[in-house]
Amino acid sequence: MLENTFCHINGIGTKTEVQLWQAGIMNWQDWCDPVGIRLSKRSRMEIPAIFEHSLAALQQNDAHFFCNRLKAGDQWRIFSHFRNTTAYIDIETSGLHDSAEITTIALYDGRDVFHYVNGRNLHDFVEDVSRYDVLVSYNGKSFDVPFIERFFNIRLNQAHIDLRFVLARLGFKGGLKGCEKQLGINRGSLDGVDGAFAVSLWYRYERYNDEKALETLLAYNIEDTVNLERLLVEAWNRNLAETPFAEQLLSCPQAPPLPFQPDLDCVAAIRRQFY
Repeated sequence: MLENTFCHINGIGTKTEVQLWQAGIMNWQDWCDPVGIRLSKRSRMEIPAIFEHSLAALQQNDAHFFCNRLKAGDQWRIFSHFRNTTAYIDIETSGLHDSAEITTIALYDGRDVFHYVNGRNLHDFVEDVSRYDVLVSYNGKSFDVPFIERFFNIRLNQAHIDLRFVLARLGFKGGLKGCEKQLGINRGSLDGVDGAFAVSLWYRYERYNDEKALETLLAYNIEDTVNLERLLVEAWNRNLAETPFAEQLLSCPQAPPLPFQPDLDCVAAIRRQFY
């Protein structure tokens, strides 16, 4: 899809991009000037150089080049090309107060699931995440990434697809769980568990050394993360269906085996206590 993309060029939006496709300009190699479409003089002058830089960025696997030029709702376009170097991430915290800490992190790369726990292996995340070129989150640009950067005193320099904006462009809103429900994803025994519930699970683990509470928290955190791939594939396919490039549709990914399962007694106990 990237080589069919023109809306990363200054002065060309998605409507003009559709006009280019309709005129037979389907990819960068098809470009010829003049085309029978109204473009600014500046855009026409810049286009050859942008195509040259775009081809170089593809060859060098430079995801930043495209993410920096695409609107947040259009950054799904880089996914297929960079899928093998993409990591899906989600964090849980001890709250939203100034002294809050990261409690757990889940990372999934489409093949393997990794989890990190405060007081055990949390700092391993910093080295592990550096292996990837693209991060995918839900609302991570506003929450997860700034929190991670403050907590570890690092910079996450990867390109970043935030599904909050990608899904909103398709009309899906209401937070991660709301989007999942609208797209037919069922959380099963974790239905209704949210970020505040995750805080309670962590406190139960810390206060009572309750491993079942920690395992339930990790099950929740990992499911948040693994579901991001399915949501991104769904967004990719829905966007592609509105273009002439439906042959690039992706099959629904197979969910990986999850290393933890929620403890139903633990979930019920917290619901009785706090809800």
